[in-house]
Amino acid sequence: MPTLPTERQNRAHPAGTGAVILFEVYMAILLFLAGLVLLVVGAEVLVKGASRLAGSFGISPLVIGLTVVAFGTSAPELAVSIKAALSDQASIAVGNVVGSNIFNVLFILGLSALIVPLVVAQQLIRLDVPLMVAVSGLVLFFALDQRLSPLEGGVLFAGLLAYIGWLLYQSRRESAAVKAEYAGEFSTEPEPQAKPLLNIALVLGGLLLLVLGARWLVESAVTFAEHLGVSSSIIGLTIVAAGTSLPEVVTSLIAALRGERDIAVGNVVGSNIFNLMGVLGLTSMIAPGGIEVSSAVIGFDLPVMVAVAFACLPIFFTGGTISRKEGALLLGYYVAYTLYLILLSSHHSAQAGFSIVMLFFVIPITALTLLLVTLREWRKKQHRQLD
Repeated sequence: MPTLPTERQNRAHPAGTGAVILFEVYMAILLFLAGLVLLVVGAEVLVKGASRLAGSFGISPLVIGLTVVAFGTSAPELAVSIKAALSDQASIAVGNVVGSNIFNVLFILGLSALIVPLVVAQQLIRLDVPLMVAVSGLVLFFALDQRLSPLEGGVLFAGLLAYIGWLLYQSRRESAAVKAEYAGEFSTEPEPQAKPLLNIALVLGGLLLLVLGARWLVESAVTFAEHLGVSSSIIGLTIVAAGTSLPEVVTSLIAALRGERDIAVGNVVGSNIFNLMGVLGLTSMIAPGGIEVSSAVIGFDLPVMVAVAFACLPIFFTGGTISRKEGALLLGYYVAYTLYLILLSSHHSAQAGFSIVMLFFVIPITALTLLLVTLREWRKKQHRQLD
């Protein structure tokens, strides 16, 4: 019969075992919180320095917002996943990305839409959503053999480079209103000659904080998994994923409160695409032999990520808004997903019944509702065109 991690540690510390374990847990919590602070601060410093550098080279605020800021908020996921993969903790690396993508759509968009209905007006976002769905499905396909190889990672990363090039091209065709919105949020003041050195220092300092924060976060996550007796993938899908998504939370909520609702949506979609093509792509290329993907993640969490991305299609395109009701639906699904993971990790007797309810009642009813809403909106558009 396999022994729990706490039992193994009891044998290693015959005297004062409880005090030792309690001390290790407290230290892990402090290390985790300190790592989160470094990741959030590092991402903010990195984005600020990179945005100013981009502005000094004449890059428009729209492009800065769609690339530097959206991708910069995913820097914690990149740092944590690379560190986890190189530390032979592939489950944390994969769980971090999958969990972050689920968290971004269900929690961040859901909470933002509850604050104020989100407008999905700019063409870039409308075209990015199908791309997010397609890449999510591609990652699931690549992972079916339980490994993301360096070659597959290279394909994902090459796709990211092509996507950035496409963004630069499409940004020239955006409306004046969208450009003005991004200019108000991401415009940079003219820089004195001495500032480029300061901005480069900010970029390097942000990277250093990200590396150190990622190290502490991964180490504390492994400790949590050992003492709680749960798999590291569960820790990656929940605590680590939510923690590394804090920059997206802050960016989207502030944008929603300021009325910059396109930016709130674009940040989430852009970050999800970067997580899949940039974070998983680079991590698979750097880690020796690629990164392993557990059968549990392939059988449940990756399909959930694809379903969540796919559910965005009707929500994003019906009427051009994400309403408060749709936001509440997204947020409710995140609560249900997290509850399922908790029941699964604790081997609770309610897990089987909860799974049946979600699989055969809640999910089909939601899918049918989304389909009916989409058909209704499509018919309205057809009638307007005929009139």
